[in-house]
Amino acid sequence: MTPLENLQRDYRAAFLQYLPRREEAALHTGYKLGRAAVTDGLSILELARVHHEVFLEVLCDIPTEDLTAVTTAASDFFLEVLATFDMAQRGFLDGN
Repeated sequence: MTPLENLQRDYRAAFLQYLPRREEAALHTGYKLGRAAVTDGLSILELARVHHEVFLEVLCDIPTEDLTAVTTAASDFFLEVLATFDMAQRGFLDGN
């Protein structure tokens, strides 16, 4: 499998694990996914596409009354995944 395929598989599993309980451990898994994506040389755009695809799959099965909570959870999870990209960018900008 390619790094992108691994990310898609692992992102889906981690996001689906996070949604029901929204626990810190599952958020930490999201953070680790972001670190792995940076290490594997994936772009932030690839990561955004994976998030969007997984989120869209989830939205298709969510009752209307749960949309706000699920959308908020998706945002929280995605921000955690993006944290490593943010730190890398800040480190780059601080170094210049």
